[in-house]
Amino acid sequence: MESEHDQPTVRDNPDRQRYEVLLGDEVVGFAEHHPAGAGVEVFPHTVVTPAHEGKGLASVLVQHALDDVRARGLKVEPTCWYVARWIGRHPDYQDLLAQPA
Repeated sequence: MESEHDQPTVRDNPDRQRYEVLLGDEVVGFAEHHPAGAGVEVFPHTVVTPAHEGKGLASVLVQHALDDVRARGLKVEPTCWYVARWIGRHPDYQDLLAQPA
């Protein structure tokens, strides 16, 4: 039986400019983000702690972050390879990509 500590939660931590994925009270990964102007949010880096890799946490994290960006009416510039690949594999999120200048 799963406990609440088995279910990931995601929060935005604006003071650290990152979305964090937690198991219970433990931050086990994050996706850095910062504004790039013109309604674009840059995602340069995504990390999941080695002890928690391979559990789908990065996917949960990125989906939540992109859903939040969409809700705020922003676009995304995914300079992080993982975020770029995730968007590439999910066509319903490709509308979030900022158009290149």
